[in-house]
Parts: sequence; structure tokens; C-alpha cells
Amino acid sequence: MAGARQMVDALIRERRGSSIAATAAMGGFALVVGLALKAVKGSGPASDRDASAEAPGPHASPTPFDHADVGEDEARLMLRAMVAATMADGLLDAAERKRLDAAMAAAGIGDDGRAWLEKELADPAGIDQLADPVKTAEQAARIYAAARLAIDLDTLQERQFLKMLAEALDVPSEAVARVEQELAA
Repeated sequence: MAGARQMVDALIRERRGSSIAATAAMGGFALVVGLALKAVKGSGPASDRDASAEAPGPHASPTPFDHADVGEDEARLMLRAMVAATMADGLLDAAERKRLDAAMAAAGIGDDGRAWLEKELADPAGIDQLADPVKTAEQAARIYAAARLAIDLDTLQERQFLKMLAEALDVPSEAVARVEQELAA
């Protein structure tokens, strides 16, 4: 599906009524990347993924919100994680549906994108499908942050989903706590 980055960005921006909406003014996609960076910054090695993390290239930006290196495939994985988190409790409530529809409109998602999203909603990705393609600790943190930003933790199923996702992605508990601290701020 083309436009995954725009859809992630629009979904984060549609979180009206939360502290996230004001922060997302800089860009929802950048917010995910920055939140993930803050989560892993200063945390020790979590897994073998850290050893394979790529060093920043010669054109690396000094800003923690630089998301130029996050490709469309990873953005699609973020989007799949967001949908799976949204569907963790088994239903799409009216507020969630409204937010998805508004995000699709804001991102200019066409019929193909809408069909893809409806398919994902009907059969959300499982934890392993989300974790298996992830190769670095930074990617893992970005996928986790996207899933966390997609929902308000108001059900046991959503909390359990995020806990299992963090474990499957090998996101350290300290990084998970930093994400929660940033969202509470």
C-alpha cells in the first residue's frame, strides 16, 4: 500500500483531545521516530539486534526527529502495528472508526489504501508477523511506539497486546517506561 508514511502521520495527528495532538503538530511520523529514539537513548543492549544496528551515515541529521531513513516498508509495518493495537480488544469502536476515517481522508488515501486498511482491520497482523521483520533495536522501538501511540490503554486486552509486542520485539522495559513517561508528559 502506497502512502503508509502519510497514514501513520495522519493517524497520530488525529489523536485529538490528547496531549499527543499538540506534539504531533511537528508531524505524527516524526513524533513516532522521536519518541522511539528517546525510549532507546541511554538504555543498555537489549538483544542481539543492538549489535546489528546500523551506525548513522555521513549525512545523518543532528535532529532526533529525522525520519528520512525510515522507509515505506517500515512505515507499513508501523501502520500494521497500529491497526493490530487498535483491534487488540476485538472491536473497532465508533471513536476509533471516526479517527481512522479522518486519517484516511487527511492522508489522501484512495480506494486501494482503504481496501488494504479494511483487510487489515478484518484480519490484523499477529505479534510474530510484526516482530519477525524487525532487525534493530531502533526499529523495534519505532514499531512499539507506533502501536502505543495508536491507542488509549483502556482495556486489559490492549495492555496485554502491548506487553506481548514489547517482549516479541525485545524492547527493554526501561524503553517501554520511557515511552509511557513521554506520553504522560
